[in-house]
Amino acid sequence: MGIIQYKPTSPARRAMSVQDFSELTKKRPEKSLTTSSRRINGRNNQGRITIRYRGGAHKKLYRVMDFKRDKYNIPACVTAIEYDPNRTSWIALLNYRDGEKRYIVAPNGLKVGDNVVSGKGSEVKLGNYLPLREIPLGTDIHNLEIKIGKGGQLGRSAGCAINLMAKEGDYAQVKMPSGEIRFIHLDCCAAIGQVSNTDHMNVSIGKAGRSRWLGKRPHVRGVAMNPIDHPLGGGEGKTSGGRHPCSPWGQLAKGYKTRRNKRTTNMIIRRKSKKERG
Repeated sequence: MGIIQYKPTSPARRAMSVQDFSELTKKRPEKSLTTSSRRINGRNNQGRITIRYRGGAHKKLYRVMDFKRDKYNIPACVTAIEYDPNRTSWIALLNYRDGEKRYIVAPNGLKVGDNVVSGKGSEVKLGNYLPLREIPLGTDIHNLEIKIGKGGQLGRSAGCAINLMAKEGDYAQVKMPSGEIRFIHLDCCAAIGQVSNTDHMNVSIGKAGRSRWLGKRPHVRGVAMNPIDHPLGGGEGKTSGGRHPCSPWGQLAKGYKTRRNKRTTNMIIRRKSKKERG
């Protein structure tokens, strides 16, 4: 799939680009697999803003996704590849042999008419879902479980691919797209292949209004504020802050570790690195 670059008919069009969506085969979602989604707009249950600069997104239906893939050893045929406004990847509509339909995250290269299956003993083939114990080393995977039977939680966004590096005892070593290497239990399941829509990161938004459609409101820099509003605010003329970058409440924004989950710290072999991500 390619990127369409607009002709510069206006200042906004000059920088704007879109995907050509040629891989998609269906425009309207499966009605039985959609539900209304409540708009939070960055507010908590008291209506107070807890996440700034969010709100005003386009209305959209939520597609009910199957991250568990728990219809074991029942073949399913891919009947459509669709766009999902709730995620960056494409989604695939599966029609199981018993008549049930489900949505899954579509791997790159999956086409209408392909057959996929999940469970132990499944073939190591694009789109199949099986335990890490049965997946060969070096394979690219996505929709990876952290807890056995909970469903895929890692590697679900556009273009993501987790690499299965090694197996040792009851655990496998996997390398995340961020460069982090960690242990995952061999009985956790994952889908084979890289997540679809690999060109998502190359799209240029082009204009402010398009960000508003996505629910992103204007983000004000701290150095542009007054001293009462932000630690980086104030100063004569244009200043660059005068201290390390931080939030309005003083928490450091670059390099400060905020991870507090000591229970699973020993599962991480190597933290994510900037060089790997770049």
